[in-house]
Amino acid sequence: MSKRVIVVGSGNAAMCAGIAALENGANVLMLEKADEALAGGNTKYTAGAMRFAYDGAADLLPLLKDPDDPRLMVTDFGGYTQHKFADDLLAFNGGRPLSPEQERLIGQSLSAMQWLGEQGVKFEPIYSRQSFEKDGRHVFWGGLTLAAENEGVGLFDMELAAFERLGGEIRYRCAVTALRQDAGRVTGVEVGDAFLEADAVILACGGFEANAKMRADLMGDHWEQAKVRGTPHNTGDGLGMAEAAGAQRYGLYPGCHATPMDLHMADFGGLDLPPGERKNYRKICYFLGVMLNAHGERFVDEGKNFRNYTYAQFGKAVLEQPGHFAWQIFDAKVDELLYAEYRFHDAHYVQADTLEGLCDKLDGVDANAARATLADFNAAVNAEITFDPTSLDGKNTPGLDLPKSNWAQTIDTPPFKAFPVTGGITFTYGGLKVSDRGAVLDQQDQEISGLFAAGEMVGGVFYEGYPGGSGLTSGAVFGRLAGIGAARA
Repeated sequence: MSKRVIVVGSGNAAMCAGIAALENGANVLMLEKADEALAGGNTKYTAGAMRFAYDGAADLLPLLKDPDDPRLMVTDFGGYTQHKFADDLLAFNGGRPLSPEQERLIGQSLSAMQWLGEQGVKFEPIYSRQSFEKDGRHVFWGGLTLAAENEGVGLFDMELAAFERLGGEIRYRCAVTALRQDAGRVTGVEVGDAFLEADAVILACGGFEANAKMRADLMGDHWEQAKVRGTPHNTGDGLGMAEAAGAQRYGLYPGCHATPMDLHMADFGGLDLPPGERKNYRKICYFLGVMLNAHGERFVDEGKNFRNYTYAQFGKAVLEQPGHFAWQIFDAKVDELLYAEYRFHDAHYVQADTLEGLCDKLDGVDANAARATLADFNAAVNAEITFDPTSLDGKNTPGLDLPKSNWAQTIDTPPFKAFPVTGGITFTYGGLKVSDRGAVLDQQDQEISGLFAAGEMVGGVFYEGYPGGSGLTSGAVFGRLAGIGAARA
């Protein structure tokens, strides 16, 4: 007789868990708190990019929707080794060694992508955001090359199709309110007054980023002011239910993925917009200009690294500034390089023909200090190095107390534009401790019988930042593990 597995949540991690459980002979019921339009958790809000280790183009071509795209003949994908993936994660660990969860993510990233491909999930090279044209070729940088067809919405749609094709059932507007246990074993879930029995339950219902009180309590008071980029339904319910069942908290609870976002964005990333447009509120081209706070000062090295490695940290940095905002400053030299989100119909910005005039338009900023900061920056730009957005070009600002390490160009070509930003929280890093088969562990590191977790629910994967595209891959890796573990429990 087939085991019955209940999956709580319907995002990427939940879908991967459900698909894997079905493949391993389970009968799977997926319960989603939201209605059908908002199902999919944070997945629908993403650009669908997935970071994974690969040796070269031969690993990528079988995953592509269109392996005959003529651009492929003039594309340099490079490679992204497990060692490089490890180095990138370590750069955000604050001196911590790789966690077992990170080692699992790295080692299983390619196989998870190949497995998704077998389920009918297809990908496209991210030409518009992860490559630049150089000498007639498309050169990819930063190790992030593929995104799901039609981005996060497409990823959800393709995974849902695979889940239903294998016989899975999904119910919407079914908020799980509690786990039920018998002699320490999880035996099912409560949905309001109803009890649904199961041989195993997989919690894949997100972190606590949409819960302002939990953010303030667990991350610090200023996080109460953060804009929420994704679903309004990730309010920490799964964490609370798991802890009530004896689960162990694990990972860095004050840590999160936070991105510079349009200051005037509504909470939850613009739910009135089509899902594919919600990402347009982010503003992550700061590496092409500078960011100023209310004191008219720069506060980060905008060119520290490729934006894949800084954007999830710089949202936090913006939120920590006076008033929880900053302005991103650009000139006309880089206008064509700015991502489409800067031309989004709802993008807020000011424009002027002089830098002095622009500074007068920066609401909430000390204009005189801003003019001085920009003058000092322009004077410090290293004119001997050629600007090259395809590499860490070393075009820097010698002599400044706070350097810009790469892509530093004088801001001198009108018209000048400035975009107001704040910190937008995407997902939280603190979660639960799981075994190597995805089972939730108690305070004594023993598996809680019948309980599994995946996605944002898993702690120890990220600490003080993350290389872009790792979140969806983590959902796939740990979702697949939990699905297999639950079906075989």
